[in-house]
Amino acid sequence: MTANRLRIILPLGFFIFISFIIFLADTADHNFAFRLLGQVPYGDKIAHMVLYGVMALLLNYGLKFKFYRFLGFNMQLGALIVFAFAIIEEGTQYYIPSRSFDLYDVLGDFIGVVLFSLWRR
Repeated sequence: MTANRLRIILPLGFFIFISFIIFLADTADHNFAFRLLGQVPYGDKIAHMVLYGVMALLLNYGLKFKFYRFLGFNMQLGALIVFAFAIIEEGTQYYIPSRSFDLYDVLGDFIGVVLFSLWRR
């Protein structure tokens, strides 16, 4: 498989995976993985950091680690997109009866995106 195909397949595949996780959480389908994370101290926050961090890393890879100037900082475009997605996704939880908005989840998303965006080519 060529590198160009991987740049499309990896971020898209992970986005589909994380969308499935969001769907399960939105429909209150708390399966084994959700219950296990609930038993680990800060498991939910760690999962947020890892999932959104990996998504940022893969999207940065897919976008060839392009930078964009935002609020006076050079930031990776993939990281900005993933963070915007995280804010929107977390914000919608306020309107979904089976979910609840948690500012610490947003913080976990942000930390994961930043940490995983430190890795470059």
